[in-house]
Amino acid sequence: MSAAARRRRPLVALAAAVTATAATAGVMLLTETGEGGSADGRRQKSPPSTTEITRTDLVQSKTVDGRLDYAQRRVVKSAVDGTVTKAAEPGRIVSLGQRLYERDARPVVLLYGPTPMFRAMKAGDRGPDVLQLERNLRDLGFGSRLYVDVRFDEATAAAVEAWQKSLGIDDADGRIGKGDIVFQRGPVRVVAADAALADAIGPEKPVLTVASTKPVVRASLDQADRALATMGTKVEVALPSGATARGKVSGTVTPEDSGSAEGGAGTGSGDASANGGVEVEITLDGGTELGPKDKQGTLSVKFVSESRKDVLTVPVEAVVALREGGYGLEVVRGSGTHLVRVETGLTADGRIEVSGAGLAEGMKVGAAEQ
Repeated sequence: MSAAARRRRPLVALAAAVTATAATAGVMLLTETGEGGSADGRRQKSPPSTTEITRTDLVQSKTVDGRLDYAQRRVVKSAVDGTVTKAAEPGRIVSLGQRLYERDARPVVLLYGPTPMFRAMKAGDRGPDVLQLERNLRDLGFGSRLYVDVRFDEATAAAVEAWQKSLGIDDADGRIGKGDIVFQRGPVRVVAADAALADAIGPEKPVLTVASTKPVVRASLDQADRALATMGTKVEVALPSGATARGKVSGTVTPEDSGSAEGGAGTGSGDASANGGVEVEITLDGGTELGPKDKQGTLSVKFVSESRKDVLTVPVEAVVALREGGYGLEVVRGSGTHLVRVETGLTADGRIEVSGAGLAEGMKVGAAEQ
């Protein structure tokens, strides 16, 4: 057995400890005594087992199970007391001017805007909520006589009455009841109907849970992998259809925000938190299209913690520990070998990045005996 092979044995046992910053030995060629000479002046015989230096991409990653969900979950409550006469429909996408549910046989309608519905509105009122209402009436086609501003005037009342009649409201009167509208920033997906038909509702009782229409992926990470939850960590998602989607970590999820896309219990969030782990939310890259099959079943989520493009690599077991400290490769030249001191880098899938004077793709180096 060669001297290099004897030094390789303890290194193989420690291979798991070599990380992206494993060794920082300087890049230099050990003093040689000529072709086939070793670092200590003795001629080395060719090792019994060899491998080649290859040029490739290395990716350090962690793969876990995940599931499809929707971002920005929030609960919708009724601003006034009443009874549900038509419940929300889980899975439905609700857009501008459409009904979310019905209270006391009256539709509760979605309009767009950042200011929540905090009062009833009538002629003579002024404020940002009035401006928001008038913009929505205009966008719904009822603003031909409106001057969109912060004043609820006679033209506003006339537009409201026309809109109410289009909804089939029998007592259309040009006034907006406090519980008649729900303002959200855009279209929403109904993920849960929290109140069923005939349930009593009010300011303290959830009626439905909505979320963004934008799909996200959620996955749980253990305590040891919390670094992968950093905002912007790149992710590859293997979809049930066989396609692969790319995305990035966009945030973490609290247990109360997690759950299945249709409002069921979360799968893993509570366990992750109890064990010191974390559940992350992943935003898919723009243009990602999901088919019906992709919206069901478990996803395979690959977190890419670090990558190196177009680098020289060898199997981890090819690297030898040098007596003087640092690491080297036993480079085969003719019938002999010589040791080259190397700097090591990223490790992934059993290979390690190496650099050193004179190293090139295709060179043969010694490997651990089998």
